[in-house]
Amino acid sequence: MKRIITLIAVIGMIAFSGCSSDDDFDSDTIGEVFELRNVNFDFNATDGYNIYQKLSPQIFPSDVILVYRLTGTVNGSTPIWQSIPRTLYTSQGELDYDFDFSREDFTIYAGGNYNLALTPEFLRNQTFRIVIVPAAFSRNLNSNDYFSVIKALNLNDGKVKQIQL
Repeated sequence: MKRIITLIAVIGMIAFSGCSSDDDFDSDTIGEVFELRNVNFDFNATDGYNIYQKLSPQIFPSDVILVYRLTGTVNGSTPIWQSIPRTLYTSQGELDYDFDFSREDFTIYAGGNYNLALTPEFLRNQTFRIVIVPAAFSRNLNSNDYFSVIKALNLNDGKVKQIQL
């Protein structure tokens, strides 16, 4: 009888020692990247220059959105992404890019201390990347570096979804 109890105890210890729920692998956090390619800012008297887009599907209340603007390339192939909000200093004055978002939509703004129509290169044919970041990542993320964000979220930069305006 002692041998049977010992055998059952050993088998039980082996069976339960392999169980662990602490695998440090997050399989349910989903980040997404969208791209607005070669878009133009619209102008209205209330908001000035802006780009408005609905989100489909809506994001979770705890998620955040990061926006990056394509400023050029390295060697003609590697994109340079600049985080927004951002102030650019031009020969005309200061130009500010900013954005806001809700669960349903986002708006990218361009404003400045001069007539922005004088610098159409900052308002026409602009490309933006919109990254939806799950709340669990937003605390410890270097949001200024687009490629760090993509790597942390384990996203494929080659499979960016295009948004059509």
